[in-house]
Amino acid sequence: MTSDFEPRIISFLCTWCTYTAADTAGISRMRYPPNADIIRVMCSGSVDPTYVLRPLLDGVDGVLIGGCHPGDCHYQSGNYKARRRIVALKMILDSVGLDDERVWLRWISGAEAGRYAETVTQMTEALKEKGLNPMRQKWAV
Repeated sequence: MTSDFEPRIISFLCTWCTYTAADTAGISRMRYPPNADIIRVMCSGSVDPTYVLRPLLDGVDGVLIGGCHPGDCHYQSGNYKARRRIVALKMILDSVGLDDERVWLRWISGAEAGRYAETVTQMTEALKEKGLNPMRQKWAV
């Protein structure tokens, strides 16, 4: 691992809450690492486990799923669905020897821009400590 390693993070953000927080963090010029590429989804519950697994298998260092706080979902129970899916996915990742701590699920409302910036900062630092995703090294040509 090189000292200048910068992890790549794919973020699936709920359009109603976490995406709004990310947008507000940017507009407010909050400082946080630019490591997270954002994919805007209608609801965290719409994030299929294969959407999370594929980037990890392709060598992305981490995946962040952000949604509304439980009980505040615009689609009533989407965030509960997301939580069940991610718990199951983490069990699968763990059983096949992949690091399940590279997948984070966070509840961040639209009014919590600071929390979004803090989450991306914490995830970036945690992934720097872990180093490259081993799958990235396997697929490197």
